[in-house]
Amino acid sequence: MPKLDVKNITGKNVGSIDLDDSVFGAEVHEHLLWEVVKWQLAKRRAGTASTKRLGEVRGSSKKVWKQKGTGQARQGSRQAPHWVGGGSVFGPKPRSYEYNMPRKAKKAALRAALSLRASEQKIVVIDNFSISGPKGSTKQVATVLAALGVAQPTNKVLIVDAKDNGNLVVGARNLRASQWVAPEGVNVYDVLRHQTLVLTQAAVASITAALKIDAKGAE
Repeated sequence: MPKLDVKNITGKNVGSIDLDDSVFGAEVHEHLLWEVVKWQLAKRRAGTASTKRLGEVRGSSKKVWKQKGTGQARQGSRQAPHWVGGGSVFGPKPRSYEYNMPRKAKKAALRAALSLRASEQKIVVIDNFSISGPKGSTKQVATVLAALGVAQPTNKVLIVDAKDNGNLVVGARNLRASQWVAPEGVNVYDVLRHQTLVLTQAAVASITAALKIDAKGAE
């Protein structure tokens, strides 16, 4: 069972926490991670690209020239796809790119992503992420991240804490290298695109409760 030190907002150790093996010590399936990231990005696609078909292009539908006697190929309309400004044949139309994925596969991928970060020792647990007020909250968040040793220009940090911590939400969103997410919103894509995870003890408990597998293998 992985064991991590628990720190406070000044970076000092104030205890330790045992992480659940089924959540933070699971086998990492790279292909499953790829499948879930592809599914998440597909859901985000707007699907608003649209081209005009032959019947939607503006212009006269008059026959370009008579059928016979000109020595040229027969032409029906300048709206045809092979004319400049003509309609599109197989161009895109508005559509949804979303598709379904098994719930168990999504949960397994999230366990794999968290386990990957745990094996890399890229998870930092703090007792609580208290911010005194909305004024200066961005500076306070930056100070805490620096105290935890994760505030580096090339290091992106995913902060996980309850949504009722409004001052943290406001402070984190103004920092380019950090992102806040609620425990129930933790997902594979965000975990993988951030090098370090900063979790409060409450967030660890919430994530474990949602993803834990018991001794009988039931979720």
